[in-house]
Order: sequence, then C-alpha cells, then structure tokens
Amino acid sequence: MLRIDKLTKRFGANVAVDSATIDVDRSMMVGIIGASGAGKSTLLRMLNRLTDASAGAVHYGEVEITALRGAEKRRWQSDCAMIFQQFNLVPRLDVVSNVLHGTLNRRSTLATLFSLYPEADIHRAIDILERLGIAEHAPKRAEALSGGQQQRVAIARALMQDPKIILADEPIASLDPMNAQVVMDTLRRIHEEDGRMVICNLHTLDTARRYCDRVVGMRQGRIVFDGTPAQLTTGVARDIYGADASFSEAATSTEIRDHAAQPVHA
Repeated sequence: MLRIDKLTKRFGANVAVDSATIDVDRSMMVGIIGASGAGKSTLLRMLNRLTDASAGAVHYGEVEITALRGAEKRRWQSDCAMIFQQFNLVPRLDVVSNVLHGTLNRRSTLATLFSLYPEADIHRAIDILERLGIAEHAPKRAEALSGGQQQRVAIARALMQDPKIILADEPIASLDPMNAQVVMDTLRRIHEEDGRMVICNLHTLDTARRYCDRVVGMRQGRIVFDGTPAQLTTGVARDIYGADASFSEAATSTEIRDHAAQPVHA
C-alpha cells in the first residue's frame, strides 16, 4: 500500500533523514517516535511532498509519489492530508471556512479568491464538525477556540479533503493532557471507522503504545526500531532516545503506567 524505500533528505552537509525504509501493507495507525531533531517531521513532509527528497522513493500502490509534479502532485497532497502541531488555521476566519479550506486543491483560483463554496461542501463541513463534536463552534472565529478545539478543526479540514492517508505532525505537543487525549481518541476513531491510514509523529512512549498498531523509532535520521507497541520495551526505547538519566526515569514511569492500562484498540 505505502512503500518508503531508502528515503533520504540532506540539508547541505546535514542528513536529516538517512535511507528510511518502511513498508505498510494495510491501513493502520502508525506512530513515529524519537527525540527532537530525529527526522520525524522531515519524513512526514517528504511523504506529503511539502519537501522534496534528496534520494530514495515513496510509492502508494503503483504510483511513485516522489516523481509527481504539477497537478498530480497537488492531487496527492489532497489524498495525503497533513495536520500540524500549531494547527495552521486562519485565526480570523470562522471555523466552517477553515474546514472548507480542505477543498482548495480542487477549486479554481477565482472561487478561492471570493470564497465561493458549493452548498453541498458547506453541509459536508458542518457534518464533519458535528462528527468531531464541535459543530456549535462553526460560526466562531478560529482564534476564539481552545487549542484542543482548534486541532479538531484542523482534523476536520483534513477530513474535508477525503484523504487516503492522514499525516499528523506532533498533533498533541502543544496541548494539555485532557485535550491531547481527545485529539488522539479522534484520530484513532477516524482510522477505525473510516479505514484511513494515520501516521502520527509523537514524543511520548505511552501515547504511541496506547493508540498505535505499529511504532517506528527514529534516531539521528535513521530508523532504529519498527515493530508493535508490545515490542517497545524500555531497552528498545533507550536505543531510540539514548540512555540519559532523564529519559531513563521517564521510560520507567511510562512502563509502569502502561502495565496498569489496557490499549484502547485491544
């Protein structure tokens, strides 16, 4: 389904992603973990074609994504929706207009300039907001919402694209624990109910273990782990993050919490 073959990104002498190879043969929720600077965000940006690869290839089915140009590249970016840590909403626009921006890749420049949306798209945007539990905020400015609500608006915008894959780049990094759980529950539900592949960059081990079917660990641009949440032991986590004392304490406490909790998708 999705094949990443020796994908590499260089910025001058710095190698941000080094020969990453991943093969995802069915729809699942994949978590990518690693310390800051491990290459997680660059990897997702190459999948979405926001950043061009220096070497290697990405295939979705029979299509080589890394070779797409022009309109074909824009179509792929509609099929491969991106959710960002800082939401990337237009703060002064109302919520429903932000969600409708998910249709921009398939609209004419004139229609976009004058914010002309078909009635069917407006109804669909509201239906998606209803599904995510925030329809009552549709007429409000995006900037009036809490961080967790804004991230759900960003998810709604992604769903408006009707994507095959959703890429979430640190979607809960700026949220408090309660809102982080709501956002992760939402992404997991979208995967289960819609059958969409979700690939999510995450910082915390417990989140990856709880929500993901598969976990990929990156360190200094290279993939150093690819397995199930059950295989993500403290020893493996040390290989991903390094053996510094602060991480050791975090890994131990995470392991204790995880033994006491059942995965949401068990």
